[in-house]
Amino acid sequence: MFLIVGLGNPGPQYENTRHNVGFMVIDHLSHKFRIAFEQGEGLFLQASTDWRKHRVVFVKPLTYMNRSGIAVKQAVDYYQIRDYSRLLIILDDLQLPFGTLRMRPRGSDGGQKGLRSIIQFLQTEEIPRLRIGIGDHYTDASDYVLSLFTQEEQHHLPFILDQAAEAVQVFISDGIEKAMNRFNRNVLIDN
Repeated sequence: MFLIVGLGNPGPQYENTRHNVGFMVIDHLSHKFRIAFEQGEGLFLQASTDWRKHRVVFVKPLTYMNRSGIAVKQAVDYYQIRDYSRLLIILDDLQLPFGTLRMRPRGSDGGQKGLRSIIQFLQTEEIPRLRIGIGDHYTDASDYVLSLFTQEEQHHLPFILDQAAEAVQVFISDGIEKAMNRFNRNVLIDN
């Protein structure tokens, strides 16, 4: 079983902001698999499917970004995920240029408060993550992550979300190494 968690903030006012790109990838995947989200057994929404002999559960925390660890811990406990190599966190990264995907099997939070909360609640940095670059040209980080993508960025966003969704599928079917080798790049430049 795989638990795939997209990070973001709940509520329509945050729907298309940079900070919600994790939710966007999860929504893209749920649309691709034709599955709908429902209330989970905790502070999260869930949608599940069977794909390539794997049970896959997609999760969107209902806590705000900075408290993501609460919902992720509830989902991990409910689904009895003991092997964190079967958990993937999808999140925004304002240190990476727009269009860059970076998957890693472990590491620090890199200043991302949602990931920091998850590391705190799960008490380990051994958590696979897929970082999605939302741009690195900002003056105020808190305003920037809650801003909308520019019109030009919105034009490229569907392709980035599709590439991120493919990276998740490779992670599930072939493992993190293959996903890293194939997708750790700026998908806009290298395409």
